[in-house]
Amino acid sequence: MSKEQTGQQMPLDDNQVAALLAEEAGRYFSGTRVENVEKMSGGASRETWSFDVQQSDGTTLGLILRRDPGNTGSSGEEGWRGGKTTYSLDRTTEAELQRVVHEAGGLVAKVHFAIPKGHALGDCYVMDRIEGEVLAPRILRDEAYAEARKTMAYQCGEILAGLHAVDPATLPTGMVQMPVESLIAYYRELMDGISDYHRDETPVARPEYHPAFELTFRWLEQNCPKDVPAGLVHGDFRNGNFVVGPEGIRAVLDWELGHVGDGMEDLGWLSVRAWRFGRHQNPVGGFGQLDDLFAGYENAGGRKVDPKVVHFWEVLGTLKWGIICMFQAYKPISGLVDSFEHLAIGRRACENELDLLKLIEDSY
Repeated sequence: MSKEQTGQQMPLDDNQVAALLAEEAGRYFSGTRVENVEKMSGGASRETWSFDVQQSDGTTLGLILRRDPGNTGSSGEEGWRGGKTTYSLDRTTEAELQRVVHEAGGLVAKVHFAIPKGHALGDCYVMDRIEGEVLAPRILRDEAYAEARKTMAYQCGEILAGLHAVDPATLPTGMVQMPVESLIAYYRELMDGISDYHRDETPVARPEYHPAFELTFRWLEQNCPKDVPAGLVHGDFRNGNFVVGPEGIRAVLDWELGHVGDGMEDLGWLSVRAWRFGRHQNPVGGFGQLDDLFAGYENAGGRKVDPKVVHFWEVLGTLKWGIICMFQAYKPISGLVDSFEHLAIGRRACENELDLLKLIEDSY
């Protein structure tokens, strides 16, 4: 089946993206000149482009394009079989969410304009470029960020308290409600679906077996928090999604997994072992301690933190990351993408099984 038959656009090469970006930016910022268009290294799912706009008053505006590359699916199927996390936002809704958070005073780049998916560039938007470091290993290692590391855990608590206080009535209509029960059910379905795919549609001809994941699902069901307030959740708040300067965090990136749920999900996800990048003496992102995270959250107006609830979300976050690793490997195996990077991520599922056994043991 061709791209045209499935309703998908043919992927653009880098020169085509650069030309279309310059055209659209020139139209939005009238009377300006677009320069220094450059594709940046980024995540496995989205493309990031940096460019400058020379304004009529002689000043330069640094900008970022965030877009779907347009070549991450060939089957035309919906849901996980099409390579998409069911509750992830499209770029238009993600841009709208960033606008809401920015207007509420959050540390997020200002969005200038969005381009709907029907455009040749695909589903994308343009925002301010916030200068700073985004690579977590450098943030954790380089002397330039030594002072920032001392306060980042507390700052994360402050940022999250403000984020979780955003009025739910102002959120985009495309936001998904994901209470804890729904989140557990979603990852159960995703894991089982990928396992069945390996059994039914690959030469392996057997399911994937992850006994530690099965044990964790049972533990989660037995320890699920009750009667928690619902509000905005970033969904991927972690080291690697921060822009950091010598003074601390300057902006929070990657809002595509934003949803409505329990804010403690963000605190637990930030503490997942994978985001410490080897600095396991610092459970919060590899740079700080839980006490500082909790203090920053409560002192900035967040609700009283129950460490047991955050531990629950750390367990669920570790399970989630393990299944996401399976999902990333599924994409190239099924032919959705041609990516060694996805396969490399996939091999890390087993690391999370070891982490989960230790986390569950620590809960008793």
